[in-house]
Amino acid sequence: MEAYDFLVIGSGSAGLTFALEACAHGTVALVTKKERTDSNTNWAQGGIAGVLGPDDTPDLHVGDTLIAGAGLCDEQAVRTLVEEGPAAIRRLMTFGASFTVDSEGGLSLGREGGHSRRRIVRHADRTGREVERSLVDEARRRPNIHVLEHHNAIDLITLPTSGGLPVCAGAYVLDERSGRVEQYAARATVLATGGCGMVYQHTTNPPIATGDGVAMAWRAGARISNMEFIQFHPTSLYAPNSRSFLISEAVRGEGGVLRRADGTAFMGEYDERKDLAPRDIVARAIDSEMKRVNTPCVYLDITHKDGEWLKDHFPTIYAHCLTFGIDITTDWIPVVPAAHYSCGGIKTDLNGRTNIDRLYACGEAACTGVHGANRLASNSLLEALVYARRSSADAVARVNEWDIIEELPEYNLAALGREGDPVSAIDLQARLQSVMQRYVGIVRSNARLQKASAAITALTGEAVGLFADGVITHDRLEARNLLQVAGLIVASAQLRHESRGLHYTTDYPEQVESEKHETLLVKEAE
Repeated sequence: MEAYDFLVIGSGSAGLTFALEACAHGTVALVTKKERTDSNTNWAQGGIAGVLGPDDTPDLHVGDTLIAGAGLCDEQAVRTLVEEGPAAIRRLMTFGASFTVDSEGGLSLGREGGHSRRRIVRHADRTGREVERSLVDEARRRPNIHVLEHHNAIDLITLPTSGGLPVCAGAYVLDERSGRVEQYAARATVLATGGCGMVYQHTTNPPIATGDGVAMAWRAGARISNMEFIQFHPTSLYAPNSRSFLISEAVRGEGGVLRRADGTAFMGEYDERKDLAPRDIVARAIDSEMKRVNTPCVYLDITHKDGEWLKDHFPTIYAHCLTFGIDITTDWIPVVPAAHYSCGGIKTDLNGRTNIDRLYACGEAACTGVHGANRLASNSLLEALVYARRSSADAVARVNEWDIIEELPEYNLAALGREGDPVSAIDLQARLQSVMQRYVGIVRSNARLQKASAAITALTGEAVGLFADGVITHDRLEARNLLQVAGLIVASAQLRHESRGLHYTTDYPEQVESEKHETLLVKEAE
């Protein structure tokens, strides 16, 4: 058994921020499935929203977030995010993060859909990579942070208490290189495992985004909130037989126009904000246009901007598109929506606490109430930074009250299910992705959700054969978690009898005041 003061599962911006804030107060184990920089953070292009401009105010940023969230944001959570955001951005800069500056040396602030002011701090179109680099470099300088690469968390270790609520004592972790399952005990455990984009066929997320934290938390008895709100980024590059590639919202923020194949700009027909409407509106508009004329994509036109300016501001997008023969300085970019971000997750309070004692969650795996029914662009990195710091501060203040629990039960392999016929994890995941893409996408219906639920139940039945040979691998664990998360998404969607934000259903096409509440899932005691 390994023992630490803090066990952090996940190495994106939230996990690294928690570790950096906590390491001065105890030992930290940072568990990551792959390499340190393989995370949703590293793939983020757009930027970090913050009230830093002379014409901006916290009230304006709060207002924009509440509007995008379609009535479901927790206003206190949003105000906390906005008010603490600038300090979190400056903290990043002390770690060496470099952001794009203007001609006078000040931060060059961009604008994205749903924002009424320029407030996006960015590093060209590689902001996530720069944020991750600065956090990783800083973590390497901290001897109290022990990074465990190629380690997969399997399940949380929870123990009953006299008070009724379970206590989290750490996690069971697979060392992928040795194949051993080890116990990692901790005074405080945090889930910062990122999103679940890989539940869909088409996603802008990296392959490791398999909803591990949400699935583990659910199995342990944590409350899960608002999982029906999956944000589809309106503009990923349409390139058949290739992984989805994000075309940053910043392209539209700098004047990019969505067009039909005949050149007609169409967003004005859907929203008065046109191409700067929030993502849910833009994604549904594109989906509608594609279905209306049976076309595989629409087009994003930024060719009116100076070519050298485009290369300077969007170097990653320019270079990637060029590999497909698309020169964004002269050509329209073919785009389609792709699964991008989960607005729901493990329900927490403003300090990252879950309903399981000594268990915290932050980043995309958590549901703080900030995003409501639809995330405002570039609030995600900000939320990860702000709420990871708050979670860490709360854990640090309480950690000396908790002892490391020394006697922990060995992992029960039977919990994985070993009674069925052997089944391929890759095949199972592919079939699940097909179901989710077809039935639980941008536009839903009762019939589609019922078909999805039945299919997931059948696949879950097959999944008992994933570990029939007694061998645990990361792809098998990921398939198990994806099935769990897919079921939570569908169950949440079936409970919402309206269309709101990212959840649109043809059976309940209107937003209904009586349905203005979170969708909370609570696991029945076994």
